[in-house]
Amino acid sequence: MDENQQDLNNELHSLDDLSRFPAASGVYLMKDGTDAVLYVGKAKNLRARLRSYQGGGDGRPQIRFLLERVRSVDTIVTDTEKEALLLENTLIKRHRPRFNMRLRDDKTYVSLRLDPREEFPFLQVVRRVKKDGARYFGPFHSSSAVRETLKRIYRLFPLRHYPMSRCARRSRPCLYHQIGQCSAPCHGKISREDYRRLVDGATAFLSGRIGEATALLRQQMGKAAAAMRFEEAAVLRDQIQALEATTERQKVAIEKGQDADVIGLHLEGGEVAIAVLFVRGGQLIGRRDFSLQWRLPREELLGAFLQQYYDTGAPIPDRVLLSSSGAEMEAVEEWLSDKKGRRVRVLAPRRSPALDMVRLAERNAAEAFRRRGSNREAKEQVLGEIRDFLGLRRLPLRMECFDISNLQGGGAVGSMAVFIGGEADKGEYRHYRIRTVTGADDFASLAEVLHRRLQRGLREENLPDFILVDGGRGQLSALIGVLAALGLEDRVEVAGIAKDRLLHDPRGERLVRKGERFFRPGGAAPLVLAEGAPALFLLEKLRNEAHRFAVTHHRKLRSHAALASSLEEIPGVGARRRQALLSRFGSVAAIRRASLEDLRASGILPAAVAEAVFRSFRKNS
Repeated sequence: MDENQQDLNNELHSLDDLSRFPAASGVYLMKDGTDAVLYVGKAKNLRARLRSYQGGGDGRPQIRFLLERVRSVDTIVTDTEKEALLLENTLIKRHRPRFNMRLRDDKTYVSLRLDPREEFPFLQVVRRVKKDGARYFGPFHSSSAVRETLKRIYRLFPLRHYPMSRCARRSRPCLYHQIGQCSAPCHGKISREDYRRLVDGATAFLSGRIGEATALLRQQMGKAAAAMRFEEAAVLRDQIQALEATTERQKVAIEKGQDADVIGLHLEGGEVAIAVLFVRGGQLIGRRDFSLQWRLPREELLGAFLQQYYDTGAPIPDRVLLSSSGAEMEAVEEWLSDKKGRRVRVLAPRRSPALDMVRLAERNAAEAFRRRGSNREAKEQVLGEIRDFLGLRRLPLRMECFDISNLQGGGAVGSMAVFIGGEADKGEYRHYRIRTVTGADDFASLAEVLHRRLQRGLREENLPDFILVDGGRGQLSALIGVLAALGLEDRVEVAGIAKDRLLHDPRGERLVRKGERFFRPGGAAPLVLAEGAPALFLLEKLRNEAHRFAVTHHRKLRSHAALASSLEEIPGVGARRRQALLSRFGSVAAIRRASLEDLRASGILPAAVAEAVFRSFRKNS
């Protein structure tokens, strides 16, 4: 790789400057006057790509806003487009440029996890897909969709519902076994071979291979009838009929047996809505929506989306279908194939039914954009109410709330919750470890956190419109002091929120509830919003998010400490294995509950060490 830096005279308007850039594939980094990276991009021809930014790019305000801040560009030449894609991904993760695309997921999605290495595998509902050797199915668009799927699975293929360690503590099988929705392997009610057939059937069903799942049920029905277990055979017959009826109702999305993600885009007014349709086994099983600010050249948008989406652990199908597929998609296709471990095709179909699915994805993206637009108008109305109630000078489009959490006398943790346009943007949330304050001093801890946040905001030109602190006049005074020290009194507006409380009326005859009280700089008396007001609900939600985020992080730190304390004396369990165990099981309590089989199957510990961990926890409990 070759690295080169050129001065762009603020707006990349000089062809002489551009002529010095290489006409080769590679990566470019746009930087501001402090050498901070604003944007990272890749190109098949770096010189041609940078020329596209001349005169303010394509006229979009986001591009002009970027170019006004660019003072220099670094270029790194690569041998191939795939190498450029991988390097771009690495640099984006390292520098976190503010102008690069960052996906905003419209919902939280769940998947089903099944680990085939377990003796009696079972289905777990998870929110993160990990590279841990297990199989993942989904994602599902809602928790209710997962519950309905599990109900059908358990009626057709009665797998166990809980970890073996939990089931084995019972003196008899659970209620699910009594109603025929669990085969009770924990109490020896089914052989390993028969249970494995149930797993195969459930896997086939979840993979969209309905015919294979039906064949397995027919095989079981035949065995039951041959053994004269006619009631069992009748139940299996009804299950087969229900499964076949479901198959008839489902729409065939693409060729039978194919797995694909179908991507649809809708671009309007500098914003993008993206819909991803999930096709598994030829059947449409779900959808996922994203929205983002369109801050990059259009030709880079699709590749950047695919790279970021699949790099977060999303399951990679055999095919990705798009409305258009240019030369840049060849590098994406090669990258996806390497990531999956076998060939992945990125295609722009020209014939039905695949073409119909792409058009359907684009209609879904347009509908998601429309819904988000309606929601945005409602949110802006609420933000207007907040502006008027607190007497702010402008609409608080970016609101931040800070909270300090002290648990059981331990070290303090600061948290920042961020709402943009009236919606939580969890990708912007931040934790702060208190560095300069000893003891439980909330005011000093809050001042430290605010100073660090606002200093960074000045450097990156990313200041909030409005800051809310959890507390009354004391916390607000700490915030005002930080603003004054940084000269930001006129640029960032602030308020404090104090929790509601019960007070005696002047006569002391009854208790009176005082609602949430808001404090503004220079205000003699606190402000109170009417109970049930949408503005109050949004401000309370912002405050509660900051508190939840702080407490959750503090508990996680304590969980890490507890794990280290519990395991550090066991031979063979070092810091790396302790961290791996926590990542795999999720909490100290889950590790403590894990069976010996679960510890061995994790692949983290040798057999002897797994047994030592298991016995240590059992002895201590």
